[in-house]
Formats: sequence, C-alpha cells, structure tokens
Amino acid sequence: MPKVSIIIPAYNAEKVLARCIDSVLAQTFTDFELLVMDDGSKDGTAALCDAYAAKDARIRVVHKENSGVSDTRNQALNLATGEYLQFLDADDWITPEATALFVHAAEENRADLVISDFYRVVDGWTARKGSIDEEGVLSREEFAACMAKSPADYYYGVIWNKFFRRDLVEKYKLRMDEKLRWCEDFIFNLEYILHTERIFVLRAPTYYYVKTEGSLVQQGLEIGKIVNMKMNVIEYYTAFYKKVFSEEEYLAHRSEIYGFLIDYSHDDAVIPYLPGSKRLGEEKAFTSHAPLSADDSWAEAYYMARLIRRYTETIAARFDLERKEVEVVQFLVNFRHIESMQEFAEYLNLLPIAAAALIEYLAIKGYVKTEFGKPESAELTEKAAELKKAILQASEELERSMFRGFSEAEVETLRTGRARIIENLRSQLEH
Repeated sequence: MPKVSIIIPAYNAEKVLARCIDSVLAQTFTDFELLVMDDGSKDGTAALCDAYAAKDARIRVVHKENSGVSDTRNQALNLATGEYLQFLDADDWITPEATALFVHAAEENRADLVISDFYRVVDGWTARKGSIDEEGVLSREEFAACMAKSPADYYYGVIWNKFFRRDLVEKYKLRMDEKLRWCEDFIFNLEYILHTERIFVLRAPTYYYVKTEGSLVQQGLEIGKIVNMKMNVIEYYTAFYKKVFSEEEYLAHRSEIYGFLIDYSHDDAVIPYLPGSKRLGEEKAFTSHAPLSADDSWAEAYYMARLIRRYTETIAARFDLERKEVEVVQFLVNFRHIESMQEFAEYLNLLPIAAAALIEYLAIKGYVKTEFGKPESAELTEKAAELKKAILQASEELERSMFRGFSEAEVETLRTGRARIIENLRSQLEH
C-alpha cells in the first residue's frame, strides 16, 4: 500500500497536464500512487495520460464519461489506497518537496490535517499566499477561529493546499457534493475538519495555483440556481460553527462568521514589481544549464549548491527568516561551533563584520546565544530546536533526492566513497 494517494482530475487539459504530472514525478518523496482521472476529455488528454502510465507504474489512469470535478474526485477516492490523500488540479503544479513536507508534518505532529501556504501565479508572476502566521499544531476550535477571520480566503476554501488522512475520509464517508459547482472544496473541508483534533499549519509554500475558471454565469448556471446554491453553502457554513463552538463562542465570533455572506470566495491578485511578487522561476532556485560532460566534479558541485539553496529557501519561508540566517543555523547544526570567523564569513559570502552582525541579529531573535562581544562563541538555543529539526529533515530529503534511481548497493557504495572524498578534501583544505 502506498503512503500517499495523489489525485488529479483532468478535463481537456492537454496543454497543461504534463507540467502537473511532471511535478508529481519529481517529488523527493516517492512512495505514492498517482490517480489521473480523465473526465471525458475531447482533446489529447487521454493519450497523454496513457503515455505517462506506460512509463511509470505508480500512475493509474481512469478514462470516464464527463461528470464534473466533484464526481471525478469521488471516483478517485473510491480507488485510492494510500494512507494519506493529496489533491492537485491539472492547471497547477507542486514544489519538489511538497509531498515530503506534508508526510513529515503529519507524522511528526500526529496531525489529522496539514495545511500549507501556496504560490499564486498570474501572467508569469508569483506571490506567496498564506493566512496563519505561526507554524505549529492547532486544535479544531483554534483553526476554526482563524478561519472565521478570513473565511473567503482560498487558503481555507480549496483542497489542494491540504493533506488528508484517508482513514478519516472513509470512516465518516466524506465525499464531494456533486450538486455543488461553487465552494464544493470548502464544504468537503468543513466536513473533514469536524472530525479532526490536530491541524498542523505548515508555513512552506508547496503549490503553484493558476486561476483559470470562469464565473458561475459563464459556466452556464441560471441566476436563480446560483443564489440557491450559495445560500445553501452559507447555511452549511454557519451550521459548522454551531457544531464547533459553544453557544458563547459562537456569539463572540458571529460577526466574523456572517462576514462570509458578503465576502464569498476570493484570492488576492499578484501585482508585478510590488514587494512579495516575483517573476515565475525566481521564487526558488532553479537551473536551466546542462553540463557539457556528465562526469564532471565542478558540475556536480554546482547542482548540489543549487539544490541546497532550494531546500534552504523552503526552510526560510517556513520560519520567516532570510536565507543567510538559515545558513548560519545550518553551519552550527553541522559543525556545532565556529572555529574561524574568517572561514565562517567566507561561507556566508559576507565581510566578517557583517557575519558577526548576523549572529547578533539571530541572538536577538532567540535562535543563538553568544558571549558578550564574541560572535564566534555562538551556539544554538532551545528555540532553534524546530529549526534544527527542519534542517536535518531537509538533509534527509536532499540525500534521497541525490540518490533517486540508484539501487541500495549503489547508494551504499556512493555514501562510503563520498565520506572518504569529504575527508580527503577537508585534509587538503586544512593546509
């Protein structure tokens, strides 16, 4: 049985589906099944799905008559065998570490639900989106209180930035409401949350969301049906809070809850050139150069450095730190102390005075402690424990990523050889 079932409904998605599937196959976490549900497509989607399935045994393709996204997801849920459930839309894609981050967060924190930040993509620009500022475990009531403040935020309403336990979905027979064509994800989330106790907020963006759908009127629904459908959703939303909150708590949050009446579902725009918006591809380290030689130590070091930067930036996003601040902690995690401030400053590509100032800044934030006037005495504090854990987890994921496709014997040989190479290089650099 795979650890994760990843579900992608696809309808006439020939132009975008390859990007979506490729992002799943590029995951550092590999113990998954991918259910690609072809919802009666009229273009080349079916052939594309079959081509991918022929290349990778983890992919299961279902060709079905067109019945809409909710029924398509429900059919996928009936077929899923994983311990966890992860959803994607065919227009979108995920970061390489997305599934690994979800699995680790769920299992380390005994979480019934994991919710993450995401990237909003518009015309080649991205902006990170989230709603809860602190990473950690929330109770159902605490999460509902956060949601009441901004119920129309896509962060809460969609299913693709969330990670579900399949046993809860099956125990309570949870499925998408096939009669709804608005907020059907949100209703599924509300139903699921009613049966959770621990919800983990993951402050790492894992998903690239490209908004493409039109309005309900553009989808061909009559105004009367739209009004009835929206009122039913609103009634369900208020009923949800009456189940989660005590009468006193419900009255305290009532103005926020009824704000959903005028807010409805929205997501913020991405405005080019403003702080927080970046050109697509600049939000994470990437590479587009292919080496002239496949057996080149310099090229290996280059790609390794780019991968390390990508993992470091993910950690920085989770803890609201700058990349160089994370690099300081990475250094202390691996070496425990600073033997030479000159070497440490060169590692950070900073002047020694700037490196010392960075240590003092981290001391103010509570991640390190130092002796007065001696930045080289820096050592990690208890507050840095979660950050250290994230760095060690990233190291494990980097290891798996490096050795993807190798046999166990090959991996053992490479690890042993690498240890000797590192020791050899270190001894050369000592003199």
